[in-house]
Amino acid sequence: MTTRTCAIIGTGAIAGAHAEAIAALPDRARLVGVVDVRPDRAAAFAATWDVPTYPTAADLLDAQRPDLVHLCTPPGTHLPLALECLAAGASPVVEKPPVLSLAEFDRLRAAEADAGVPVATVFQHRFGSGAVRLRRLLAEGLLGRPLVASAHTLWFRDDDYFAVPWRGRWDVEGGGPTMGHGIHQFDLLLSILGPWSSVTALAERQARPTDTEDVSAALVRFRSGAVATVVNSLVSPRQTSQLRFDFEHATVDLEHLYGYTNANWSLTAGPDVTSAWESDPADVPSGHTAQFTAVLDALDAGEAPPVSTADTRVTMEFVAAVYASSFTGRTVARGEITEGDPFYASMAGTGAPWLRQPAR
Repeated sequence: MTTRTCAIIGTGAIAGAHAEAIAALPDRARLVGVVDVRPDRAAAFAATWDVPTYPTAADLLDAQRPDLVHLCTPPGTHLPLALECLAAGASPVVEKPPVLSLAEFDRLRAAEADAGVPVATVFQHRFGSGAVRLRRLLAEGLLGRPLVASAHTLWFRDDDYFAVPWRGRWDVEGGGPTMGHGIHQFDLLLSILGPWSSVTALAERQARPTDTEDVSAALVRFRSGAVATVVNSLVSPRQTSQLRFDFEHATVDLEHLYGYTNANWSLTAGPDVTSAWESDPADVPSGHTAQFTAVLDALDAGEAPPVSTADTRVTMEFVAAVYASSFTGRTVARGEITEGDPFYASMAGTGAPWLRQPAR
């Protein structure tokens, strides 16, 4: 195994999870520097993790030549920083949402191909042992066909949360809970149920002082024939993250908030499926360490690190389809949003209806 050098750009709250994941694998990864637009915050973070700070990403990349750069900055900065990393030969590990639009994402994929350096998106819920086990049993045929599913991210963010200048704005955050909050849950749903085929959705601004939505709901058809509901909310006082999968031979439930262990999963099934489910005692939480371990495993094997840009584009196209269906009132098929479509260039597309309404 190779010890990879890592850097972090953006030392806000989520950066701590990245630093902890690096520190949890000391024989395989080493943090070598950090950058933040606020020097005081960068200095405090660097002191905690005993690493140097640099004034800019360019300075860090030139001084350290890191193998991996964890991008923990606001979404609107992800694309230019990722492009800068790729040009320097460093693999970006990008927090969600990776970019602001499908157009930006395709630009990132093109740069990845030109550089010959892989990009990984942080979708850590794919990597907990419960999700790994579920995908395995489904692939082995023990669960039968997927029939019905749901992914509901019911969270609460008050008005003060949106006082941060980049939150709640299409131009710098890219969207509301569909883009930046529920994306973890429905990315996990998509990783299990496979290719989606169409989306019928609505999005509303119910209560928050934002340009983006604070609630969305979608009905999804999958190529397998399964159907699912996906609900994303920031106005739900009793917070929960819920997924349910009804297969021919089992129901599998997951309820947690921001991360799960095996204890958060439940199974309703016959003895054969139950025995297979319980046969793997491993309990890996769905955190950044689980995904970072998988990233390092893939790099050591000479493979693209998960979650690859090919995988991430499926989820990003789903987000665009939710907004397109919500704002046009039509069902959107996978593959329909292409260059020239307003929802390709921006998740806001033709514009949120509440922003088109004249002021009262």
